[in-house]
Amino acid sequence: MKFEDILLEINGFGRFQKLLLSLSILGRFTLPCHFMLTNFIAAVPSHHCDISGFDTEGIFENLTGEQRLIVSIPAEADGTPSSCLMYSEPQFHLLFNSSNATDLPAERCRNGWVYDNSTFKSTLASEWDLVCEKKGLNKATTTIFFIGVMFGAVTFGILSDRYGRKTMLLVSYISAMGFALISSFSNSYTMFAVLRFLTGFSITGIIIISPVLNLEWVDIGSRKLVGVVDSLSWTYGGVIFPLIAYGVRDWRWLTLAVTFPLIPAIISWRWFPESARWLIANGQLKKAQYYLQKGSMMNQGKVTSSTNAESLALIVVTEKGSRKYSYLDLMRTPKMRKLAMLTGITWFGVASTAYGIGFNITGFGVNVYLTQFIYAAVELPAKLSVYYLLEKFGRRKTQAGFLLLTGVCLGINIFISKDQRVVRTVVAVLAKGFSSVSFCTMILYTSELYPTVLRQNGLGYSSFMGRLGVAAAPLILLLEDVWTSLSQIVLCSIAISSSLFASFLTETSGMCLPETIEDIEGKSRGTYCRTFQERPEDIAVTSGKCFLDVLGT
Repeated sequence: MKFEDILLEINGFGRFQKLLLSLSILGRFTLPCHFMLTNFIAAVPSHHCDISGFDTEGIFENLTGEQRLIVSIPAEADGTPSSCLMYSEPQFHLLFNSSNATDLPAERCRNGWVYDNSTFKSTLASEWDLVCEKKGLNKATTTIFFIGVMFGAVTFGILSDRYGRKTMLLVSYISAMGFALISSFSNSYTMFAVLRFLTGFSITGIIIISPVLNLEWVDIGSRKLVGVVDSLSWTYGGVIFPLIAYGVRDWRWLTLAVTFPLIPAIISWRWFPESARWLIANGQLKKAQYYLQKGSMMNQGKVTSSTNAESLALIVVTEKGSRKYSYLDLMRTPKMRKLAMLTGITWFGVASTAYGIGFNITGFGVNVYLTQFIYAAVELPAKLSVYYLLEKFGRRKTQAGFLLLTGVCLGINIFISKDQRVVRTVVAVLAKGFSSVSFCTMILYTSELYPTVLRQNGLGYSSFMGRLGVAAAPLILLLEDVWTSLSQIVLCSIAISSSLFASFLTETSGMCLPETIEDIEGKSRGTYCRTFQERPEDIAVTSGKCFLDVLGT
């Protein structure tokens, strides 16, 4: 007997599952806001050296603001004032012949900087002067956050497989909100960086637990819909975030604004069920029976016979519930090693290209708020199309194909002149849309590939590889300082190569979720199970036609 049989009897996508999906959206709303937060709080406004020290005796009294800059600040090649240099003393002769400015003595800024506050009232750069010699610290802010996310994925993957999905989800909610709120009151960059790391570490639990919890409670025919809706919660947050950022221009208040949605998420946690799959896999049949009966009552108004203890004991979980699993189990057996390698590389490719595009909101010459909004808005039709694409082409072709299309768009932009801002932006938006399809598919796909006893470990490891890609994305963008097109070439190469690896993954469309490592390795071939088509009316009962029979194909 398979768990899917019980879900069919209690209604695998009824009021119970819809309530769970709705509750998970509350917590996921804040995720895209925090992931893209540094696009705004770490923005570097236009700036120049503070020249007020030259005016101690009122020598600038009769000069306009522009004239003061001419005599005090060297000009760049494009005519704008230098951001990091100032003259040793005022050069008044430049008022009459500004072209004669070569070889004039210049030095680093003495008294700090003056920032243009027309776009941002306050950012990390303007708060702690993270410019010029310290600009590396400002650029590191994004990487620090995603290193936290990376290690959080590993940690929460282990803990949620050991202590349960529901418990660790609450830990993630509370710790993420706490660290984020405290970070907004930081009095030094070091304090902020440490708290930002901890915020990223904590918030990862929401990322990897809520999709798995939803997936483990729905029947096969509804997995695709749930995966898309769950991913759309990210898109809604991404669309609203630039509107919030546009209205809140101070980095401290913006951090607070995008963190407060976790409060209703914490309140709603009490209504979350534990994963019955996880409970059964860990030998906790009484608790599993409680949640299954609760779901049956909510969906059908009665308790079905399949939720009694005798039926649950017949569910095919061949390994002992007392056994504790770890990341080492991903490497112990041949097919698990292959699966881990392929999903890890694919996640790295999907994440690094998606965020390489997302972080480059100033690289196309369009308003940063508008660019961020467009990038988020394009995800809506892209992710809605995933439902059709998965039904028409399946998981593997959708995953590999749209990664390839992302790489093609990145490659096209290499050959488009930077003066053609609109064209470059259009191509980048297409790439963002294709990468969104790939990302949406990957989360659902990975959850289906790993067995229940290792699902959170598998998703945690894959998420770790993905966040490694995200942490690398801002560093890849720095390659533009070496050669203008180098960063795009690297991202294009990553997308195309990871598309190739994704093509070797197993198709999971319409297959039972694997429960144990034995299912993956094909050692349970004598077990009877059902394979369901994507449509509820296309239920085919077969013997041996299950996940384990197509693994490796």
